Amino acid sequence: MFKKFKVYALALFLVAFLAACGNSGQDASPKKDSGDQKQEQAFPLTKKDAAGNEITLKKKPTKIISLMPSNTEILFALGLDKEVAGVTTNDTYPEAATKKEKVGDMNVNVEKIISMQPDLVLAQGSSMGMSGEAYKQLGDAGVPVFVVEEAKSFDQVYDTIETVGELTGKEKEASNIVDDMKQDVKDVKDKASSIKKEDRKKVWVEVSGPPEIYTTGKGTFMDEMLSTIGADNVAGDQEGWVKLSEEKAVQLNPDAIITTYGANTKGAVEQLLSRPAWKNVTAVKDKAVTDVDGDLVTRPGPRLAEGLKEIAKAVYPDVYK
Repeated sequence: MFKKFKVYALALFLVAFLAACGNSGQDASPKKDSGDQKQEQAFPLTKKDAAGNEITLKKKPTKIISLMPSNTEILFALGLDKEVAGVTTNDTYPEAATKKEKVGDMNVNVEKIISMQPDLVLAQGSSMGMSGEAYKQLGDAGVPVFVVEEAKSFDQVYDTIETVGELTGKEKEASNIVDDMKQDVKDVKDKASSIKKEDRKKVWVEVSGPPEIYTTGKGTFMDEMLSTIGADNVAGDQEGWVKLSEEKAVQLNPDAIITTYGANTKGAVEQLLSRPAWKNVTAVKDKAVTDVDGDLVTRPGPRLAEGLKEIAKAVYPDVYK
């Protein structure tokens, strides 16, 4: 009897084992990628913006309007070309952005935005003074407006990119962009470490020329960039965007000059080199004057690291080859 029971039990075990194996082999239902699952789980999403408002997105945005060129650049870098429905007339990069529907400039066309029925509007903290009322009108109309904090340093730009990535379900892509930027900055810092203290150059950054000359002081990307590449900002004792007289600018006697006119001013370098009052400035005598694209070095977006490398090559061409 006992032997019969053992045989019976063994038979049951084998049946159960084979059934389990069979189910394992027959379960061919596709598994969702863990990244997709995480993305789906992220929404609905509630997040506080720079204005202190809590914004709730019920689902991943598919129609996004950007009210600041830097935010537009971030969206495109995240691969959201199709999702971007509208931008401002100030958006110049990438080229695809220039073909998008325009919703105003610094003055927002509230009615047009509402009519487009976006599920996310990316605004900017720096525009709150001018467009704050427009943002409120959009919010009152039920349009989700997220005010992105104004970034004034590389670390804050990293936070901005990651925030936009979170809002759009592109966290992994945002993390990759930030990692690439950090690596570029590290590469520059590593080379800067080879510059001896006595070889550090004094640099003048000119944002606009006579009759109203503006440069950049502390709390600006340009000041941080100069420090990162191993140079000194001759206006580093000033704060923010600074207006100086031509006499004062000449007295600073920089070793190198960077202008950020870009495509807006033709022959920027030639104009500066030909100024009578600047003829004895070291940078002018050495013709160490370079014009760079202002958008690369002032827009708090993915191309900022590229701007850093341009500045480095301009000031220390032998170090940053």
